[in-house]
Amino acid sequence: MSARPEAEAEPDAAALRAEIARLEHRVAQAEERRRALVHIMDDLNESNRKLGEQRKAMLHILEDSHQSNLKLGDSRKAMIHIMGDLRETTQEMERREQELREKQEQLVQAGKLATLGELTTGVAHELNNPLNNIGLFVGNVLDQVRLGRFEKGSVLGELEKAMEQVRKATAIISHLRTFGRPAPVTLEAVDVDEVIERSLLLMQEQLRLRGIEVELDLCSEELIVLGNAIQLEQVFINLLTNSRDALSESRGKTIRIGTSRDGTWISVRFADTGPGIARDVEQRIFDPFFTTKEVGTGTGLGLSITYSILKEHGGRISVEPKRGRGASFLIQLPVMTGPPPEEPLF
Repeated sequence: MSARPEAEAEPDAAALRAEIARLEHRVAQAEERRRALVHIMDDLNESNRKLGEQRKAMLHILEDSHQSNLKLGDSRKAMIHIMGDLRETTQEMERREQELREKQEQLVQAGKLATLGELTTGVAHELNNPLNNIGLFVGNVLDQVRLGRFEKGSVLGELEKAMEQVRKATAIISHLRTFGRPAPVTLEAVDVDEVIERSLLLMQEQLRLRGIEVELDLCSEELIVLGNAIQLEQVFINLLTNSRDALSESRGKTIRIGTSRDGTWISVRFADTGPGIARDVEQRIFDPFFTTKEVGTGTGLGLSITYSILKEHGGRISVEPKRGRGASFLIQLPVMTGPPPEEPLF
């Protein structure tokens, strides 16, 4: 009776052990799942932490972007303000440049009128000659009429001579009016040698009265520049006047004028036999209102205006070193290479 219960107990123990093993396996699985879940939770927490950091970074970026937009807005406003100031500054510079150009034109005109005033005495003598000749020719005709010796051929000859003198006087007066009149600066092809000769026509009586001889050595070929003939004539008259005054106390009174061409440049040299220019004065002679003449005998504008006119023509003027007595000025002007522009150059 005792052996049977033991036999029945063995299967129960085996089943129990199997159940325990099954439970332990489930516990082990549950533990693994728990660990996996913990790992997942850790990963999830890490992901949440990273997401939080990324969110903060994104907020920071958005804040920086907002600040950048604000700064860009401020920069844009500043740029608009700067552009406005720049526009006003440009307009102011243009206005002042226009004022400077007008002042320069007024200065040139003032110098022209001053030169014209100095020419008055010489021009009076220049006009007296044709007027005296006209009176002489007309008087001859009147004498023939009064004496009844009216000869048609002789009378016509005398009257033609008188008309020639009238045309000469008219040309002188017309040239003076053109020279003295303020006019818009127009550009044209200008023959430098012709301008020099016209300048001498206005100055020759003054030079003759002072015993000054002029020696010309003009280039055989045409020297054409793009410029304004009246302004260039003013340049040459200013230099002639300057030499005239420098020769006032000299014994040998000679002005030498020579022209030449070297490639794309035309050179004009004005030299005289006066006392010359002191070295300490050479650097200042082209300054406005600088003069070595006595008070009341010079404006100090002649060489300054000459310098400005030549600069506007794309040229230059300088004092040449000269051995012995006298002064020598070198003018250089660019050779005309194309047609004149439709609009004024200055």
